[in-house]
Amino acid sequence: MGIRDFFKKPAQQNLKETTGSRQFAEPYSIETLAANNQDLGIVTDDTKKRFLPFDSKAVYRVRRDIADWNFALDLARYIQPKNWMLQNLYDDIMIDALLTSQTENRDNRILSLDFNIRVNGEIDKEQTLMLKNHPLYRFLSLEKMGMKKRGYSLVELSMNKDINGNLVLTGESIPRTNVVPQTGLFYHDYYDDINVIKYRELPEFGKWILEYYKGEPLGLFNKAVPHVLFKRFAQSCWSELCEIYGIPPRVMKTNTQDKTQLNRASQMMKDLGSAAYFIIDNTEEFEWAQGVSTNGDVYKNLIDLCRDELCLLIAGAIIGQDTKNGARSKDESAMEMLWLLVKSDMAMLEDLWNNVSIPALIQHGVLKGENVTFDFIPTQDIKVLWGIVLGLLQYYEIDIEWLKATFGVEILKERPQPVKNESTGGNTNNLAAQLLDGDGFFRKARR
Repeated sequence: MGIRDFFKKPAQQNLKETTGSRQFAEPYSIETLAANNQDLGIVTDDTKKRFLPFDSKAVYRVRRDIADWNFALDLARYIQPKNWMLQNLYDDIMIDALLTSQTENRDNRILSLDFNIRVNGEIDKEQTLMLKNHPLYRFLSLEKMGMKKRGYSLVELSMNKDINGNLVLTGESIPRTNVVPQTGLFYHDYYDDINVIKYRELPEFGKWILEYYKGEPLGLFNKAVPHVLFKRFAQSCWSELCEIYGIPPRVMKTNTQDKTQLNRASQMMKDLGSAAYFIIDNTEEFEWAQGVSTNGDVYKNLIDLCRDELCLLIAGAIIGQDTKNGARSKDESAMEMLWLLVKSDMAMLEDLWNNVSIPALIQHGVLKGENVTFDFIPTQDIKVLWGIVLGLLQYYEIDIEWLKATFGVEILKERPQPVKNESTGGNTNNLAAQLLDGDGFFRKARR
C-alpha cells in the first residue's frame, strides 16, 4: 500500500488506546528484544526500557519536490493528522549547508549565554554552576530550540551510569515522526494507526516525559522547505550545464546495419575519452536544438534568491553572505537584527525552563528549593558600558570587584594622585613637548 493510498483511508473511529505505559511497553521489554536479536545474530547494548517505545525505520533517500511538501502538509492537517512525512522532509532539507550554518549560528548564540538559578529571588551560585555542568542543560536547550524550528519536541528522561559508575539523569529525544501533538497521541510505529498511547495521560508525563509545544506543529522549517528544494534543483541543473559545456557529447555516423562497423565505431568512441557519445546511421540526420545561450546566470539568480530567503527566515537578515555588495555597516545592522531574534529565543527558553524543565528537575532532586526560577543574564555592549563608567568615576565610587568581573581588569591597588608640574602648569601636552625637544630618551627614539 502506497503513501497516498494510506492517506485516502477513512479515519479510524475506534482506536485501541492505553493509558498505562507499563501495559504497552511489556511486549517490547528488554528480554524480548534481546531474545529476538540473539536469534537474528544482532548484538545490542540497549538495555533501557522506555516509557514510550518506538520502532526505528529505515529512511531511503529519494528526490523530493514541491508535490511531496504539499502532500506532507495535507497529511499533517488531516482529520487524523500524521507528522512523520513532514518531519522526514525536515531531516532531508537539513543536508543543506546554508540552512545548517544559519540555524547553528542562532543556536550557538543561545548556548553561549550565561544564566542564573534563583531560589526565592536570590541567585543560587552553587545550583547555577551545577546546572551549567550538567549534561541535561545543553540537551534540553537544544530540544527547546528544536521546538522553534520543527514545531514540537518530546523528551524522555532516564537514569544512566556515567563513566565512574554514578547514576546521572540523562535525556533522550523521542522521534518527532512518532508524535502527533495536535491529538496528543504517540505511535510506536507511525504506519500503524491502531496501537497508540495518549502520552499526556501517562503518570510519567511531566516528570519522566517532557513536552515542548506551543500549539503550532509545523515550525519554522516549514517555510524553508520550498527554498531548499528549489535551491537543490537549481544546483542540479547548473551541474548538468557545466558537464555539457565542459565535455560536449560526440556524434559518429556509420553503417548501423553492419554489425562489424557498428562494434568498431562503438569501441572507437570509448577509446577516445569519457564524454557522452551516440552513433547514428550515415543516412540519418541529427540537429542540435537551438536553446537560450547562457553560462548559468539563470541558475545562479535562483540560487541567490533561495539563499537570501533562507537567511532572512533564520537570521532575519543577510549576514556575511553577499560579498559583492557587502559592507561593514550592513553586516552590523544585520547582526543587530539577529540579536533581536536571539532575545525572543531567550524569552521562549526562560518560559519553557520555568514551566516545564525546572519542575521536573525538582522532582528528580537535581534542583532544590522553593520558587526556583531560571533567567538569562542580560548582555551589554562593553564599549558603551565602559564609556558610562568613565563618566561616573569622577562623581561616584565604583565597586572594584564588579569592574574585575565585568571588564576583566585586575586592579591591584589605588594609584596615587599625579604631582602637579609647576614648570608646565600641570599641562601634560607642554610636558610631552619639552621631553620630545630635549636630548633625552624620547628625542633619541624619535630620531
